[in-house]
Amino acid sequence: MVNRHADRTGRTVVITGGSDGMGRALALGRAARGDHAIAIGSSQARGDRLLSDAAELGLEGRIEFVRADLSTIAGNQAVLDHVGRHGSIDALVLGANRPSPKRVETVDGFESTFALYYLSRYILGHGLMPLLSQAPGPVIVNVAGVGATAGQIHWDDLQLRDRYRVVAAQLQAGRANDLLGVAMAERHGDQVPYVLYHPGFTRSGAAAREHVSPPARFTLKVLAAIAAQPVERAIAPIHGFIESPPTASLTAVDRARLVPLGLKTLEPSAARRLDQVTARLLADKLTARAHGDRRR
Repeated sequence: MVNRHADRTGRTVVITGGSDGMGRALALGRAARGDHAIAIGSSQARGDRLLSDAAELGLEGRIEFVRADLSTIAGNQAVLDHVGRHGSIDALVLGANRPSPKRVETVDGFESTFALYYLSRYILGHGLMPLLSQAPGPVIVNVAGVGATAGQIHWDDLQLRDRYRVVAAQLQAGRANDLLGVAMAERHGDQVPYVLYHPGFTRSGAAAREHVSPPARFTLKVLAAIAAQPVERAIAPIHGFIESPPTASLTAVDRARLVPLGLKTLEPSAARRLDQVTARLLADKLTARAHGDRRR
């Protein structure tokens, strides 16, 4: 079943990772369909290119670029403040991710993959929920790795201080996003359906490769040319979720295949645990910041 508002046009769609790869293609695609796309990205140069290309396609004014560092709490708050100027939003597509070959700690003290790939999605999903709830047919689409069972949540070392590996960090954040979807759907799914979507290997933009080592970058480029699907095919289901949001509170799709919600990586008790841990982590950081501001 699909939402009864499927034929509505002129939506406002927020897209993180919106200036490169799948996010860029989605922003241009939504604008071409008559929607207003708010593309969030970390590179002003890529954002300027997106806006220039949109103008050349006759889509000027339909795409808005917001530069933000989503690996930081302040960067996410800036996005919430900016998007909050809109009366409501119809869709939130969460796609920002940037692998790091070495462990990097953000200004907030979080491991960067955990911060960008997972925490930003937690903050934006919760923070934009009031605006999404006002739309007639809203949806959140979290583009991650649902369906995969590799990797785990390192409950005793979420910031991977003792065991950092780029693959371990990516897999942990992917599993965290699975649980985020479960927790969000349990709490808000009756108003705003949540979709976990794994597109599979895709020819995404240069930004996905620029932070890996040169040998790995070359390997990814070769593999993408041989085996990866084109971006337009990868984002086609996202267009469908936006135009016809599922009626179920939670939908999980792995490369066009529905994922059973009983999968071990979608365990509700683990989702509630991670939700509580994350809320405490963020509260502690905000409290520490407030104390620091008062001391200054």
